[in-house]
Amino acid sequence: MARGRLRIHLGAAPGVGKTYAMLQEGQRLRGQGADVVIGLVEPHGRRLTAALAEGLETVPRHTLVHRGTAFTEMDLDAVLARRPQVALVDELAHTNVPGSRNTKRWQDVDELLDAGIDVVTTLNIQHLESLNDVVRQITGVTQHETLPDEVARRADQIELVDLLPETLRRRLVHGDVYPQDRVEGALTHYFRLGNLTALRELALLWLADRVEEGLQRYRAEHGITAPWETRERIMVGLTGGPEGETLIRRAARITTRTPGSELLALHVVPGNGLAQPNRLGVLARQRALVESLGGSYHQTVGEDVPEALLRFAEDENVTQIVLGASRRGRFSLLLRAGVGQRTIHRSGPIDVNIVTHEQAAKGPSLRLPRPARGTGPARLWSALAGAAVLLPLLTLLLIALRDRMGLPGALVSYMLAVVLTALVGGVLPALVTAVAAGLLADYYFVQPLHSLDVVGTIDVVALAVFLAAAWLVGTASGAAARRTGQARRATSEARVLSRLAAAMMRGQDLPALLEQVRENFSLTSVSLLERGPGPVRGPGPVREPEHAPGPEHAREPRWYVVASTGERPPERPRQGDVEVPIGDRLTLAAYGHGLSGDDQRILSACATQIGIAHTHGALTRHAAETDTLAAAERTRASLLLTASHDLRAPLHSAEDALVRLRDLRPTGPSREASRLLAAARSAVRRAAQLVTDLDDLSRLHAGALDLYLRPVDLDEALTAALDDLGTSGRTIALHLPEQLPYVIADAALLTRVLTALGADALRHSTPDTPPALTAEARPERLTVRITDGTTSEPNGSRADSLPLRLSRDLTEAMGGTLDHTTGPRAFAVTLTFPTSTHHAGR
Repeated sequence: MARGRLRIHLGAAPGVGKTYAMLQEGQRLRGQGADVVIGLVEPHGRRLTAALAEGLETVPRHTLVHRGTAFTEMDLDAVLARRPQVALVDELAHTNVPGSRNTKRWQDVDELLDAGIDVVTTLNIQHLESLNDVVRQITGVTQHETLPDEVARRADQIELVDLLPETLRRRLVHGDVYPQDRVEGALTHYFRLGNLTALRELALLWLADRVEEGLQRYRAEHGITAPWETRERIMVGLTGGPEGETLIRRAARITTRTPGSELLALHVVPGNGLAQPNRLGVLARQRALVESLGGSYHQTVGEDVPEALLRFAEDENVTQIVLGASRRGRFSLLLRAGVGQRTIHRSGPIDVNIVTHEQAAKGPSLRLPRPARGTGPARLWSALAGAAVLLPLLTLLLIALRDRMGLPGALVSYMLAVVLTALVGGVLPALVTAVAAGLLADYYFVQPLHSLDVVGTIDVVALAVFLAAAWLVGTASGAAARRTGQARRATSEARVLSRLAAAMMRGQDLPALLEQVRENFSLTSVSLLERGPGPVRGPGPVREPEHAPGPEHAREPRWYVVASTGERPPERPRQGDVEVPIGDRLTLAAYGHGLSGDDQRILSACATQIGIAHTHGALTRHAAETDTLAAAERTRASLLLTASHDLRAPLHSAEDALVRLRDLRPTGPSREASRLLAAARSAVRRAAQLVTDLDDLSRLHAGALDLYLRPVDLDEALTAALDDLGTSGRTIALHLPEQLPYVIADAALLTRVLTALGADALRHSTPDTPPALTAEARPERLTVRITDGTTSEPNGSRADSLPLRLSRDLTEAMGGTLDHTTGPRAFAVTLTFPTSTHHAGR
């Protein structure tokens, strides 16, 4: 019996329409004549979903009792006995009630598939086992019902049911996902816009990987080796040399400029499968760098490096290869082309990028070697001075022994002098010494003596061989000395940087890190300075300079000491003997002896690390403060929503009680009682309006308030607002021009704003000075100004009132602005909206 086919409707969150899509597929298959039954569907009270299930045969569920409570689950045996062609089973990751045959619903589905029944099911991305920790980090909610990724990977079809986060939130507000009593909590917690966006991205990326797996499987089955540029894959070739980090960063920059691209790094191991031991540490660091940049690291074995690179590129559908320029010299490249050139010749449709770096062409060449940078000018002149003393003394000794040693002995002795000079000063002093020694040997030991003429052929050959051997030995000795110095220097630098990095990892504060730098470089004092406008507190103390800057520094930027160590540390960059800028705002300044170029370089690296530590500390504190504020904001919003819900019923009850109290006496209440009851009812209605305003403000900030922007006639909005204000015997003076342009706004919200501002103006004005509303058309905008008379509250409390805050937020949400001004006896609010090309008549 053929195994059934599994089709999964995948969604990013509840409510996107997975069950609806599953039922639509079931209706479509039923319309084509297939035998379709509903094994289990969870409509969650959604009317449209339940309506779509009509007409489909439903297998009755079976009931299980667990801890005294009855639960229903899919009746697996009944579905197997019914043997339909297609079964619709909702919520694949569901955990069955204890006592069921299988622990998980996907195991039930697996039995249906083994019986040859096709299954259409649903799944949310947060239920995948591999994404469980990621979802918990994003949403703060741990998913206890998980599904092994392999179960989803085995599906014959996976269809993404996608919905914009904003649309899903609107569905939630309208009650299409959860009951109304759960909407507010869902909006402010799990269904926040950022959470939904992140979950949607997870779903898209996971499904894209599954599509990629299918594509690779298809190419392998059909023997397709040429790359298909469905998306860019950039591969960087690593040799284990120091240029690898440059190549990785270059490839990463190419990747970031191409959305959806992928970064891979490949190291080709020799045919025996063993990497060179001296490169293991470098490769480990480069692997960490690749992974930190979002790429993947790979190794392959091959004797021919270009062939191994291209074979891997074809297998992984690579579109671009990034290689470093050859480190071999020009002479070596003449004998055999480098890896880059050989790869280019064989690459075919794959692009090959050759990137230069500091180690390029540093191998053997025909150029004369220069003195090593590690020897320095002092050792160069010391070696030449030593040769100037050693050669005459050695020549006098050899002249005394000339009859016994002859020319061969003299040349061997001079060779020793050349080697000693090379060890001290490098290649150039060794070459100078070799030439001088050759001339001395010719003058004192070759016939005719005391002449530079050479008569015998053997003597000519001996001198030529000596000069060549001296040049080679001097070059080798100088290179060995240079590399020894470089290794010693590199070891020292690595020790300094590793100690500083270890201190940062242990969480030491900035003064301790600066003290370590001061000790490493034997400095008197060190300061980390930050440029104004104001001090920014770091892990260490922040203090202002002890002395105010004089007139000569009046135009200089102000600097603040973030952290310091040592005696009388510098308080401005130019005060110190050493200054190392760190970015735009930070500088490391120090008192002490002058530093060499190499010391300056390593100090710059240390300063950069300290700057990173300072920035990381600031970001950590800012993140902690942001989390605290966000938690407080969530708590405040939750309390406001709870309070608004809890206050609605008592306020309505209070208003009803006041109405009944008014009608309680047969003859009606007295005039004073009527006045008091009217005042009480007005106060209750105002409190109810405040609760409504709070609720609307919370919805607006949560992004759950619907907006429909279109051209709106201001006259119509004003008429509706005046109707809402009612007939209270009070008037509002209107000053409107004959022709008014339409404004771009939401009609309902604009009416709400005008009503709130009008009610606020009536409440604060006196009968002698009624509020006034003035409209004025300006180029591409319309301003509405509402002014009342003498205010009865302080201006500060009036400006921060809830109606004004709600009106401002609603106006800004519609693309307008709201400003207020206060005078000695008046309070004015000005609304500004963009206008449409339409005009309304009067």
